Amino acid sequence: MQTTMRIAGIAGLIIASLPLGPPAWASSHREAPFISNAPKVDGTDLYMFRSYAAGRQDYVTVIASYIPFQDPQGGPNFYQFDPNALYEIHIDNNGDGTEDITFQFRFKNTSKKTALPVGDKQTLIPLINSGTINGVNPATLNVRETYTVDIVRGDRRSGTKGNLTNMAGGATEFDKPVDNIGDKTFGSASAYETYANQHIYDVAIPGCGNGRVFVGQRKESFSIAVGKIFDLFNLNPLGPEVGGNKNDLEGKNISSIAMELPIACVATQAEPVIGAWTTASMRQGRLINPLPGTNINNAVKEGGPWAQVSRIGMPLVNEVVIGMDEKDRFNAAKPKDDAQFIDYVTNPALPALVETLFPSAKAPTNFPRTDLVTVFLKGIEGLNQPKNVVPAEMMRLNTSTPPTNQGDQNPLGVAGGDQAGFPNGRRPGDDVVDLSLRVAMGALCVLTGDGDALKVGCKPSDAPAGGLALTDGVRKTAQDFQPQFPYFNTPLPGNGSGTQPDSTSQ
Repeated sequence: MQTTMRIAGIAGLIIASLPLGPPAWASSHREAPFISNAPKVDGTDLYMFRSYAAGRQDYVTVIASYIPFQDPQGGPNFYQFDPNALYEIHIDNNGDGTEDITFQFRFKNTSKKTALPVGDKQTLIPLINSGTINGVNPATLNVRETYTVDIVRGDRRSGTKGNLTNMAGGATEFDKPVDNIGDKTFGSASAYETYANQHIYDVAIPGCGNGRVFVGQRKESFSIAVGKIFDLFNLNPLGPEVGGNKNDLEGKNISSIAMELPIACVATQAEPVIGAWTTASMRQGRLINPLPGTNINNAVKEGGPWAQVSRIGMPLVNEVVIGMDEKDRFNAAKPKDDAQFIDYVTNPALPALVETLFPSAKAPTNFPRTDLVTVFLKGIEGLNQPKNVVPAEMMRLNTSTPPTNQGDQNPLGVAGGDQAGFPNGRRPGDDVVDLSLRVAMGALCVLTGDGDALKVGCKPSDAPAGGLALTDGVRKTAQDFQPQFPYFNTPLPGNGSGTQPDSTSQ
């Protein structure tokens, strides 16, 4: 069985698989053999866009999501980050395929050893909380999860490092809100967001001015008709773009790391285009403790150098671009070394599969697929391609492009005439599934036309289906998300209330 691919770009590559059986398709959820065994370090999606909240247009928002397929009722531990792992957001601000700025997140869980008198004994409680929760680090929260953030300039392992600090008091340790356990825990259905918002921190970034940071559970932002796509595209790819199928991720939550950073911090005057990707790393050595004892997080002992195990820039890349046998290798690779994966871009299997399943949708005929190389590895000239670009897979954003107001955003991004949308970064409401499918079938060849064929290496006649409005029938818009940082919605509560899918995602 061979896994086929998708490419990111006016979109990107998107998935499918050969008829013998498709892999998981949900941006980058459980996309590789190893990472499916380590959900706490499984990066799922990366978003990067100029902030469109009022008065924040001089900032870039970057959101990295981890820990996929969270059932809201996932107690008693719920979904904590791995305290033995290193989570990073990397930024390339000169187009050379290597990180110039890295933000590193480390987590810590501290048990308060809350006990109740039971007869003549003090017995540790089996729950993460012992009562209602209000405010930051209340006494009723039995396990406190905190994190630190470092900024590293230069190489992520050997560069110059500094601590981000809380502008309210100067602390370097920040509290993460506990997940949305349920209405009784927080007092009401609406109280969780008030509680979570108390964990949005204004931070001082060394040598960079001020920004914001939030880490916590959110409602899953990605939307897709996963089930029908798994079943050999058991849907009408030319059906309704809105309301044609249900969003199979509507009942899930996600854990997100969100930052709002000054443009002057992440971009240079000489180069307004920045690239970003997020990674997670684990220690190379792990020993299982046969006698964990009574301390929290004492079941393993880890040490040695860091080993990168998760990576995501553009959506759906590893999941549907990279062959099954090389998915773990891609997760461990750096963007500057992506030439080793070029064959998956120049000779994609997805278009051929689509033509097999839907004969009227003819696959592009230009090989190698230089149009996909453009969107996948370089960025589009005149939109989001750095002046001196080195081919490397990452999400690219032109920070000189003004943000589009929430009410005016087009979910088809650049293809819909909205220059501030995907693939010029990625916003919560951008429909990356439809865009990815269309680009894989040659949309870029059609959009650029004969006159600009040299920019992407193909022309409209090379892509007979490049102008088709291919879709999975699921679409959200910017209006389905919050209008301000951290933009993603309140996570679904664990007690089962508030889990009905919203009408716009059907």
